[in-house]
Amino acid sequence: MSIADFPALNAGLNTLSTIFIAAGWWFISREQKRRHITCMVAALVTSSAFLTCYLIYHFNVGSVRFTEQGWSRAVYFPLLISHLILAIVVVPMIVMTVVPALRSRFDRHRKFGKWTMPVWLYVSITGVLVYLMLYIWFPSTAAPVR
Repeated sequence: MSIADFPALNAGLNTLSTIFIAAGWWFISREQKRRHITCMVAALVTSSAFLTCYLIYHFNVGSVRFTEQGWSRAVYFPLLISHLILAIVVVPMIVMTVVPALRSRFDRHRKFGKWTMPVWLYVSITGVLVYLMLYIWFPSTAAPVR
């Protein structure tokens, strides 16, 4: 595997995170606690693996510029900006949701989880959309900046 493979790997990890987060929410809404725990641990693992790979990739490659013009630019940048801001915000939200669960403080876990889940899901989905726009739908526009 080369560094050039990391964007696709990251998109795959984000896709898995999305599936695990959604499934975890579905299971807890049906009071299937063990399955919920399994999915949420898997979401934490895949999201952590994503963050590690993302940092490794950008440490080696730097920024990747989106140079496409027209309507796609008007879609890409608001999507990217909202994704980046919420990706930063969601990390402490996840910690504030997981720690009470580990301490069996499920009242606090539910309180934070109802806010964390949609933000985390949004970040995971938009991460995949940013990848698709940058590397699949408009691949000639992806230009590393170093």
